[in-house]
Amino acid sequence: MRTPLLQYLYLQKPVSSVILICAIAVLPWIALNEFSTKGEPREAAVAVSMLKTGDWTLPRVYADEYAYKPPMAHWMMAVFSLPEGHVTEFTSRLPSALAYVVTMAIILLFFGKNVRFQEAFIATFLTLTCIEIHRAGLTARVDMLLTAFVVIGLTQLFRWENKLELKGLPILIPLMLSGAMLTKGPVGVLLPLFIFGVYLLLLRKYSLFKIIKSILYIGVASLFIPALWYIEAWLHGGAEFLNLTLFENFGRFFHLSQGAMHYDLGHENGAWYNLVTLIAGFAPWTLLLFFSLFGLRVTKPAGTFRTWLAERWKQVLAMDKIRLFSLVAAFGVVFFYSFPSSKRSVYLMPAYPFIALFIAQYILYLAEHRPAVIRLFATTLAVVTGLLILLVVMQMTGCIDMYLLAETLTHSRSTLETVRAIATACAPSWSVVPLLLVLLIAFLTTCYQMAKKIHIKILYATVFLVFATNLFIDGGLMPEIRREGSSRPFAREIQTDFPLNETNVYVMNDLRKYRNMYGMNFYMNNCFHDFETEQPQTGYLLATEKDFPAIEQTWGDRYAFRILRTSYRIISETRSRIILSRFDKK
Repeated sequence: MRTPLLQYLYLQKPVSSVILICAIAVLPWIALNEFSTKGEPREAAVAVSMLKTGDWTLPRVYADEYAYKPPMAHWMMAVFSLPEGHVTEFTSRLPSALAYVVTMAIILLFFGKNVRFQEAFIATFLTLTCIEIHRAGLTARVDMLLTAFVVIGLTQLFRWENKLELKGLPILIPLMLSGAMLTKGPVGVLLPLFIFGVYLLLLRKYSLFKIIKSILYIGVASLFIPALWYIEAWLHGGAEFLNLTLFENFGRFFHLSQGAMHYDLGHENGAWYNLVTLIAGFAPWTLLLFFSLFGLRVTKPAGTFRTWLAERWKQVLAMDKIRLFSLVAAFGVVFFYSFPSSKRSVYLMPAYPFIALFIAQYILYLAEHRPAVIRLFATTLAVVTGLLILLVVMQMTGCIDMYLLAETLTHSRSTLETVRAIATACAPSWSVVPLLLVLLIAFLTTCYQMAKKIHIKILYATVFLVFATNLFIDGGLMPEIRREGSSRPFAREIQTDFPLNETNVYVMNDLRKYRNMYGMNFYMNNCFHDFETEQPQTGYLLATEKDFPAIEQTWGDRYAFRILRTSYRIISETRSRIILSRFDKK
């Protein structure tokens, strides 16, 4: 009897299947979306500067400032861009996409060797389909690459203890941690070593001296390669680079004074923020966990709270190694990032695979003992997806006009522009129709499995439904939404209509007063100069519509400004229109 294809892939080629699925999830779509946020063009512009100037150590980016982050991600962007000779959205996002694919394959291999394969398989798919990780695999940022280095490094540290009992030093460990440090700084080494040190202490297998010696070996070995860049960058950038490095890496953790820095760290939140972002980042699977709370029986613990706490601690110490390590990794990442004053959801990404292992274990328990929760979750996703499909089909066939409908509900211009982009994206096209069909198949599959009432298959069907929804959003809707808020059309327009060049385009580069236009800088080939620093005789000034009056008020007694062009659209990254003006010194 011939084995069905899906069963064969699941049982015989699981890693190859995950690699293929991850590639489909990200690679076809990273070239379709224009930059419409601040972070992506800011990172991509570093690679632009590398190719443009030949300075691969410490290139200057927005308005002649140094790139303060380590260059691993930017090196990869630049290398991937060499065949075309210029940096594109595709080549700048490719490092994140590849890191996403590799990380998921490593997670499946790592968990698959240490827990039940079904548990490992579900944990991997929870990770690759959740909002935070999936989004990171599609963006030109350093965070997915950092996550790959840290997660792979942690898996190798676990293997070093589990298989070799800390004997020798596998070369892959310092290589991964070196890559992490060259991606984000010292945190790439400190975080994995902190997690591994706590794990070794909880094992109660090695002396304190042995643990400290092992961590020092790894730490020192991991510093050699990054030290080459840091020394060269310091010689290149001097005190300015040193101040930036100290401010970015240690100012965050120790809440140091910002001194003369021209920008704030931003994203300052309390420790509660990490919990909120984890809940949001693991969507839609956190919805399943929320549903499971209903009908949950809570019994009063016997004895005192201290007794209850001691029992829980014994249970933690009695865990098998892989679960203890995953628990330490998950809590270690969240605890570590509770200290910096600046907090962002992407900082917690290395914890996601290890949290997913426990969620997978819990979901399998629900499928066996509380299947009504699985059915409720599947029903909710199916209803939402069904409504989405119906709305898109009605827009395609002309039964409704989303934009006209939205006009009756809101007067917000940015909201209306987003709705108009979605309505435009829903027009029949080579990309939207096939993705809509895949989504429809996933929807029908979920409905069919719910009718069959085999709960583990319902769970797999919902995974397929989430994956198909991500595909439809990424390939069908997001390109038009991103295009609507992108600065690329305005950059092309003013470059065509005005004699702008590498020497005469200026901006204000003080984030405490003005908004930076990273998208414009990228699409204009990193040609901006700092107006306040150079104070030129004449040239062209780019500023947001919100900032331009303040600039005229501050500099109007020394310069005459004449507005030449204003962008038709509100640019997403600045939430404002952009103004091009001509200025002359009085």
